[in-house]
Amino acid sequence: MISNNYYIIDASSLIDLSKHNPIDIFPTVWKTLGNLSKQHYIMAPAEVKDEISKHDDALYSWCKKNENMFKKITVKQTEIVKNILMKYPSFVKDYGNCDADPWIVALAIEQSDFSMTINGRKNIVVITEEKLDGNKIKIPYICNEYNIGYIKNVEFFRKEKMQF
Repeated sequence: MISNNYYIIDASSLIDLSKHNPIDIFPTVWKTLGNLSKQHYIMAPAEVKDEISKHDDALYSWCKKNENMFKKITVKQTEIVKNILMKYPSFVKDYGNCDADPWIVALAIEQSDFSMTINGRKNIVVITEEKLDGNKIKIPYICNEYNIGYIKNVEFFRKEKMQF
């Protein structure tokens, strides 16, 4: 990893990447993501894996092989999600009792706090394929509210100067 960024990845980004860069055809992309997760440069809440389990078998198999990417919920994240949902109750969507979105932001906030106080990490960035769409309560909107950067997959690869 070249930059000083650390990333929290959304299910939408993993699903989109799997759709356009299938694991069996673009193994280098997926090996790179797995290696970055082992180095803790990219992570996701466990709910992302749960969300993926309902959509994509090949991607879900990859997620199970890269379990270290998916972080368990902490007490602090639970508090953060409660606060977010008090302010923005429509942020939760119904994915059959599984919605990773608030947990993505909570993990980003927790990692930002951790970074500033413990290990000097400067930038926590969310990777999502969602778009800022006026006042619709989606990940980009909530990221803006909490001063968290966000980018799409392609921007992530460009920012980190990755080529496959």
